[in-house]
Amino acid sequence: MDNMIVRISDIKIYPEYLNEYLTYAKEVAETSMEKEKGVIALYPMIVIKDNTQIKILEIYKNQVAYEEHIKTKHFQKYKQGTLHMVKSLELIDTYQLSEKNFKRIFKY
Repeated sequence: MDNMIVRISDIKIYPEYLNEYLTYAKEVAETSMEKEKGVIALYPMIVIKDNTQIKILEIYKNQVAYEEHIKTKHFQKYKQGTLHMVKSLELIDTYQLSEKNFKRIFKY
């Protein structure tokens, strides 16, 4: 599990594009989980206090799985289609503290 990528994407969306962005985010997350074995989790969430703030939990089996993911048609559609909608983007890389709980939550 040392090579696993566990990341939180912290994204701020321009309000006028919010609904359109959410459609893209939902589609890429669902398609990635359905079609890519190396994507363990791709889980977009809306911050309740400010719905223009989006957090995405991203977990990839390893660096290769991540690199394959960003080359897919569905990711490229999302990335290119939402560039003008994104006010800011920060990628926060993390690691889990409990491998035991991680395996309980994410059955991969």
